[in-house]
Amino acid sequence: MSDTLLEVLPEIPEDAHNPVEPFLRMDRMPHIWCPGCGIGTTVNCFARALQSSQVDLKKTVIVSGIGCTGRVAGYANLDSFHTTHGRAIPFATGMKLANPELNVVVYSGDGDLFAIGGNHFIHAARRNMDIKVVCVNNMIYAMTGGQTAPTTPGTSVTSTAPYGVYEPTFNLPALAEAAGASYVARWTTFHVKQVAKSMEEMMKKKGFCFIEIISPCPTLYQRRNKMGDALDAMKYYKEASKVRNGAPTSETTLSKTGEIVVGKFVDRDRPDYLEVLKAQMVSVLGDRYTEPENSCCEC
Repeated sequence: MSDTLLEVLPEIPEDAHNPVEPFLRMDRMPHIWCPGCGIGTTVNCFARALQSSQVDLKKTVIVSGIGCTGRVAGYANLDSFHTTHGRAIPFATGMKLANPELNVVVYSGDGDLFAIGGNHFIHAARRNMDIKVVCVNNMIYAMTGGQTAPTTPGTSVTSTAPYGVYEPTFNLPALAEAAGASYVARWTTFHVKQVAKSMEEMMKKKGFCFIEIISPCPTLYQRRNKMGDALDAMKYYKEASKVRNGAPTSETTLSKTGEIVVGKFVDRDRPDYLEVLKAQMVSVLGDRYTEPENSCCEC
């Protein structure tokens, strides 16, 4: 580094720290994610969204399942719950019903949420449970050896499809909208500001909210498909992404190397599950209906 450059750099205070540190369990760092993995980038965005949305952190919980993204719950400096494979959403549903004052965030991967956990996702969206779901989609089972996932694009090579995937892939925004989600967005790990903004909007939105974040897996997906490293993935995301806010989700299907439609696709208002439940009970019981007390202790 040149002396000239050193002269213009500001002096760094001894007590300076990264602004996201208060939202992370720094005693657990360094994290386990591979170099170039995009999950850490999404966590940075999440921390900034927690700060900007000014949610009550004492009433905010994070739930995850199994997989690379499932480790996020262990690093977030919140009340965190690491559940069994595919069961993050029903666990989160139970927490929300037991204590409606909680801000409940589910943070997991595409395999956990849409393979073994797919049915739970559909019904939570149908019921419009007031939970927030973040899916980091690296398009493969990254933790267990690189098997084909429900989101793996056609012709991609995986450990279980050495000659290329031939099954149709899930279109996650279309699935979320069709099931009834109140908020649906998709970005890539290149779109850090947009991800943070969407997460902030999600935290303030009532009802079932879903954000898909396309992320590279340089260790398995990128390498096996000869797509370069994480920097190559960022270049691809930058060039291939087309921001189309409000686009029909039927036009957001992903391919291996084609266009990536990103943006906020759904933002609608409808009563959430607890509101519908209360209205039903009032219609049946009338004046006999009383508000139930929270069945769990204060978090």
